[in-house]
Order: sequence, then structure tokens, then C-alpha cells
Amino acid sequence: MALPFDASRGWVGWYAWAWYVDQLRLRAYPASTRRIGLARLHASAAPPPLPACTHPLRFSTSTLVAIDRPPRLPNTGGLIHPRLEQFSSYKLQAISSNHQDSMPPSADTSSASNILAAPKRIETRLYINGEFRDAVSGKTFTLVNPATDEPVAQIAEADKEDVDAAVDAAEAAYPAWRDMDGHARAACLRKLAALIRENVDAFAYLEAVSMGRPVYNYDNDCEFAAASIEYMAGAIHHLHGETSLQSDGYLNLTLRQPFGVCAAIIPWNVPMIMFAWKLGPCLAAGNTLVLKSSEKAPLTSIKMAELIHQAGFPPGVINIIGGFGPTAGAAMAKHMKVRKIAFTGSARTGKLIQEMASQSNLKNVTLELGGKSPCVVFDDADIDAAVAGSQFSIQWNSGQICIANSRIYVHEKIAEEFTQKFVKSFGSVKIGNPLDKDTRHGPQADKLQLANIKRFLEKGKAEGGELLLGGAQVTMDGTEASGDEAKGCFVHPTVFSNVPESATIVKEEIFGPVLAINTFTSEDEVLARCNDTEYGLYAAVYTKSLDRAIKFAKGMEAGTVGVNCTSPSGLFVDMPFGGFKQSGVGRECGMDSLHHWSEVKTVAIKLS
Repeated sequence: MALPFDASRGWVGWYAWAWYVDQLRLRAYPASTRRIGLARLHASAAPPPLPACTHPLRFSTSTLVAIDRPPRLPNTGGLIHPRLEQFSSYKLQAISSNHQDSMPPSADTSSASNILAAPKRIETRLYINGEFRDAVSGKTFTLVNPATDEPVAQIAEADKEDVDAAVDAAEAAYPAWRDMDGHARAACLRKLAALIRENVDAFAYLEAVSMGRPVYNYDNDCEFAAASIEYMAGAIHHLHGETSLQSDGYLNLTLRQPFGVCAAIIPWNVPMIMFAWKLGPCLAAGNTLVLKSSEKAPLTSIKMAELIHQAGFPPGVINIIGGFGPTAGAAMAKHMKVRKIAFTGSARTGKLIQEMASQSNLKNVTLELGGKSPCVVFDDADIDAAVAGSQFSIQWNSGQICIANSRIYVHEKIAEEFTQKFVKSFGSVKIGNPLDKDTRHGPQADKLQLANIKRFLEKGKAEGGELLLGGAQVTMDGTEASGDEAKGCFVHPTVFSNVPESATIVKEEIFGPVLAINTFTSEDEVLARCNDTEYGLYAAVYTKSLDRAIKFAKGMEAGTVGVNCTSPSGLFVDMPFGGFKQSGVGRECGMDSLHHWSEVKTVAIKLS
């Protein structure tokens, strides 16, 4: 087969080849999704460096352009991988000749101000039946910036009456949305994905002032959210049943049909991605949705409501409310008209939702819960790659990630070298204002989260661990905070070593920039220690031995296992994500997710 380019000619050929392979592997994606996956990094070697002046490559459908942001890789779940720091002055962007929804360029960092500007207006109301409205009670709650402790906005606080109104709107909209042609539903979803890409800076700002997420790579969250929605738009026509002629005199078949009115409760740590993971398959399957955002990070969900309205979704198909779990969340879980509910958050809250669902109408439940993810580094591993990957995993989003590798087990032969390199890397991240484009480590989400992490820090010190780095609250400039009056919710990146396996910081999810590095000698020993937990969301192993890699991929009790990579690698729009044990029920992403948002009906047709 003839290739449309010479794959042996330097960086141009390398990227052209990557583009060509992606077209073959991802041809089922819409063109606007395929244009994102143009760059791949080989596990053992980077491509030749980009030249100072580039010449665009012309293909039949797109142009490859080098501008100023690192490339995103499919194997990082859409996130910039730490190994790509060498490309920090470049961005790879594919501009489709058939679409006008390309990602906007990142904000100019060469200006005098490095702070991302606020959007012109911020919506704070509920979105029900295609319109923004105040809560029935008129109640609001104060959203506080965790970096400054200053109030950001007054957010409409939904209660049972608002949930009832949202469910009624979703119920009224359901028959028409269910019966709408799949192409029409897909068109709405693709329009929403395009609008997400056009509003990256607005989303980044809103998330930074809500829960402290640094803006420097927030475009990756937006891109992953958009790509997830686009995948579901393309998957609509793959949601179908089976047929059988194995029963004499009958034609038997199955239908996959929507539940009806569904509910979703999303967390505060990555609300853009969680919003897309719930909305995409729910609507693609033909359901209507009532979604509650977290009270800690409601603004991006409300912004999504504006885009949903702009994208032309019929009123009532998507309803978005803000509020608190014991009131609005409980009302959704108990509601007799809601036939399915999906939740992402803590295991404790997940159990309560499952209980309320069973005590009401036995509604279908999908749960993505907590994790205590181990990362095993063998003595034959690429130490630098293991340090870079595992450090990014726990540092990204200030450690507030359910799949962060908060337990690292290093073979004793390389433990000293690995630990020294890890502590140096983790301790050098820039702490600061999340609106500053140079900041890499922002605050914890709020005072409650800060207090919880500080309790874990004290337990880590008291239960026998050796503190190698951090271990205290700090100010926005990274200096240790003095007294309880310190502004902001910042915690210094923290590393403990030689921690007893029975210690609290080894057993329980911390949800912060805190991890334990322990050593091991044998494979069976460390595998048993990895699995000695009630969680099973993610696990990772670094080794050059294929036999060992397969052994650990099979033996680790987790829904996702990374081999020579760690979280967030392993998050793909077309692959299922979820947990073993108390890390959840069901799966998100891929066709598995779409199946979880539909019911199976068997139809038996008697033949004459």
C-alpha cells in the first residue's frame, strides 16, 4: 500500500506517520475528534526535536501546524505528559479543512500579566426546562475561592422542589428525545463538543476560582470532555441488540432501549470530564437527564448549561442544578420518577446513594468511587520515566484525583536513587495562584478538604513514617503557613517513606498531594501488598520484563492497570473505566458506558 508521504524523513515523516496510524486506528471517530490524535510518543524514544521554523504538511483533510503548546497524547487520557516538557514552546494543532471548531490558541503568556482574565459575566442560577431560574426557595450559598478565601459568587441552592421541577421537565421531554432520529441527537452532541472547545479560557477561569485547579493545562480537560461527547455521538448507531434463529418457529431479538429520566451527581475535582462522561452516554442512549454539580465547583456546570442552550438541545432534555448532597442529592436518589442514577465521589456517599435508590424504586445505579492506587517500580525499570510519571500522577490537580498513585513500592535495589529523584522533582513544582499560567500546584478545594489532609499528615508523622518532604500547610508563595489564620488552602507536596502497611496514610484515600514510598524484594510480596486494600480503581507497574508485566496486569485487583505508565494514562474515550471492590459499580467511557445507560428487552416473534 502506497503511503501519501515519506515516513523516513525526520520529524516531518515521524509526525506524518503518527497521523496516518491514528487515521487507521480511529477512523470510526468523527473527523473533529480524529484531528486531535496527531502525535504519539514512542515508549522508548522521543521524535526528533521540532525545528525553529516549520512548514505545514498538506493532507487531504487536515493540516499539521506547529504553534505554542505541548502535544497531547492519547495514552495520557488527553493530558500533557511530563516527558513532553522538551516541547514546552510548541503546540500541535490539526486544523480541519471541513470544520470550523478548532481549539482556540492558549492565552498569550508573553504579556505583562500572566493571570487569566475573568469572563465578562458568570451565570449562577439553576437550568431547568431550557431556562435559567432561581431556586424555588430563593436560597443561595456562597462559593469561596480556595486560593484567597474570598467569596466568588452566590449560587442558587436547589432543594426538593427544584429537583421535582427538573424531573418533571425531563419526563416531559423524554418521549420526543427518545424517538428523535439518531443523527439529530448526534448533531446536538457534536455541536456541544465544538462549543466546549471555543470556551476553554472561560472554563479554566471558573474552575480555578471554584476549587483551585491551575489553568496552565485546563484545555486538556476541555478537550477530553469534548472528545468523550463526540465519541458518544458517533456511538449512537452502534447501540443495538442481537438476533437469534436458534429456537424453532421463532425469530428472537433484543432491543437496547433508554431508561427514561436519569440523574447524575458529579464531583468537584474534575467536573468538566465527569459532566461529559455522564451526559454523553445518557443522551446518546435516548434518556433525559437531571444533573447536580458539586457545591464546591458549580460554575463550570452552569457554563455548560449555557452551551447546551446554545447548541439547540430541546428544553427539558438536560437540566442542571446546584446544591448539597443531603437535600438535592438525596431527593434525586429517592425520586420515584428517576429510573437510573450515576454518581462519582466517595465510597461513603456512594453507599448512601445505593441505599436510597434501593429503598425508593430500585433504580439502576452506576458508581465511580475512591481509590488507593499502588505503583510498583522494579529494578529493571526506566527510573526516570517512573519518577516523571508517578510524580505527575500525585501532583496533578494537587493530588485531588481518585486514580493518583498515592502508594509507591520500589525495589530495594533502586530505592535510594528513585526516592532522591522523586523528592527533588516533587519538591520543585511551582506553588501559586491557580489563575497564574506558570503555577503547577494549586490549593486544595476548600477548608474542609485542607483540614482533612492536615489530619492525615499528623497521622503519617505519628504512625511511624519517615517524612522526606513537605508535611505542612503553606501560603500561596510556598512558604510554611503560620497559625490558623493563614489565607488559602495550600498543602506542600508531601512524601513519607518506610511507612508501616497498617498506617492510615497507606490504607485510606487522602485525596491530596501526599504519598508513601516503601520498598520490596519479591514479586509475590509486593503484589499482595498492592491488593491489601478495599479499593481497586487503578494500579501501575514499571518493568522491562514482559512476563512480569502480564503477571501484574492480571494480578492487580483494579479496574485499570498501567504498564510502564501510570495515571492519568489509561483514560481513553473508547475504553471502559471503573473500579473493583469498593471503588465502584459499572463502567464509564466506551461502549460499556453506553450499555450501562440502556436496558435490554427480548422480543420473541412467532413465525407462521
